[in-house]
Amino acid sequence: MINEIKQLSENCFQEIINIRRYLHSHPELSFNELNTSKYIKKVLKKWNIPFIDNVANNGVVVVLNGVNPNSKTIALRADIDALPIQEKNEVCYRSKNDGIMHACGHDVHTASLLGTLKILNDLKNKWHGAIKFIFQPAEEMLPGGALQMINEGVLKNPKVDLIMAQHVYPELDVGQVGFCAGKYMASTDELHINVTGISGHAALPEKYNNPILVACNLVSELENYFSKYRDAPSIFAIGFFEGLGSTNIIPETVVLKGTFRAMNEKFRKISHEKMKTIAAKIASKHSAKINFDIINGYPFLVNDIAFTNKNICLAKKYLGEKNVVELPIRMTAEDFAYYSHILPSCFYRLGIRNKDKGIIHGLHTSKFDIDENALKIGMGLLSYLTTQHLKNN
Repeated sequence: MINEIKQLSENCFQEIINIRRYLHSHPELSFNELNTSKYIKKVLKKWNIPFIDNVANNGVVVVLNGVNPNSKTIALRADIDALPIQEKNEVCYRSKNDGIMHACGHDVHTASLLGTLKILNDLKNKWHGAIKFIFQPAEEMLPGGALQMINEGVLKNPKVDLIMAQHVYPELDVGQVGFCAGKYMASTDELHINVTGISGHAALPEKYNNPILVACNLVSELENYFSKYRDAPSIFAIGFFEGLGSTNIIPETVVLKGTFRAMNEKFRKISHEKMKTIAAKIASKHSAKINFDIINGYPFLVNDIAFTNKNICLAKKYLGEKNVVELPIRMTAEDFAYYSHILPSCFYRLGIRNKDKGIIHGLHTSKFDIDENALKIGMGLLSYLTTQHLKNN
């Protein structure tokens, strides 16, 4: 099966490169992936593959049946949205949409999943069960396309037993993949804070209540709180601090924006309450007003241990032991996490780095790109993993 899949990957490699380059040239932002969705459907029609569209607006779903399709169902997911970044790569497939770029590799995920579909369709008499291919919109923006697709029944009819996804990883060389069994990625919440004092002339302190000092005190107290829990992986960070005064003008309001991330839902909930309690105490102490809003984001992502460990063993067979890497937990977030709290899941990383070609730039940067040989690895490995979970045991 390995040699057959590798040959099929080779056979469709150039077609999948072309698909990826088209997607890369025509990126669309979250919840606006209309033309991306149309292009995916155009490819599926060309291949005579039936599909379900308009799932979570721009999502596309394909159900592929093998032998005895009612025995087991595996879902494979790719996200399809892009980011608000101006691309700086000088390549023939650079973004044609000003200020929008596939800087997180969702073009790669989508093209690779289409390649996987093509391979597994060619092999559908050699695996048992059903495969649900999920082309998901809006991973990059809350509340996330995954939750919307789940709410619209993407894990039903047929009921999904297992789900997998792969994501590009610039820290790994092309030809390598990385796995982390158990908890892998953090929950993520947005913090939006408004601190209101009394504005005035900087030379007349008795007539103003400086919200900048109040805001600084608040951030300091929150940092002190989280410093006590260094053993519990979490992130509290303020990335935006704006008080529009001047050298002699004290502003009335300061606006702060930040993030809170955790790997434990109980600690997450407790911390939400504690942050608001600290804010209330600081406001009272300084006779100021603090509006502290927390926008709940994605939960933490957990890879099913048994499922992931089996995939690690299978990946070593397909790629060789030295090309399969164990990864540490990561405090970034992914809406694939929603799937992982419902059914056994495996979210793994696909190496795309090639230093000799200058492909070294990180995710969410204007010069992110991939060694396109990763497409061959991505569709081949995902095809192999899927067939091995759908064997006639």
